[in-house]
Amino acid sequence: MNKVVLMGRLTKNPEIKYAGKDNDMAVARYTLAVNRRYKRDGEQEADFISCVTFGKSAEFAQKYLHKGMRIVIGGRISTGNYKDKDGKTIYTTDVIVEEHEFAQNKDNGVGADSSETPKTDKDGFMEAPEGEVPFD
Repeated sequence: MNKVVLMGRLTKNPEIKYAGKDNDMAVARYTLAVNRRYKRDGEQEADFISCVTFGKSAEFAQKYLHKGMRIVIGGRISTGNYKDKDGKTIYTTDVIVEEHEFAQNKDNGVGADSSETPKTDKDGFMEAPEGEVPFD
């Protein structure tokens, strides 16, 4: 099984290019800074993960994802290699992103937008907004 789930912040806005026979396939690349669980000498350390996504997902990334934004991604690891201009082999590791989710909102920087998230009552049930009950 090859499955990756990460939460982190974008280090810069996604870069999009078009590839394919007719330049009709969107390809977006971005780097995700993922904090480690431990701190060394009191300072938080992070891993910088190279991410690639394709098609509609790439167009979504370009339109809605921005530097500093916290997101959750799901995908798979892909490794490869190429020769640089000096003929040296360069090895690569990327996450092929299959899904993205926002991990913060504009108001408080954490979680989903509280105005759209139903609140849980003391009895454990969520209150459904008026007119949005799927059955009577």
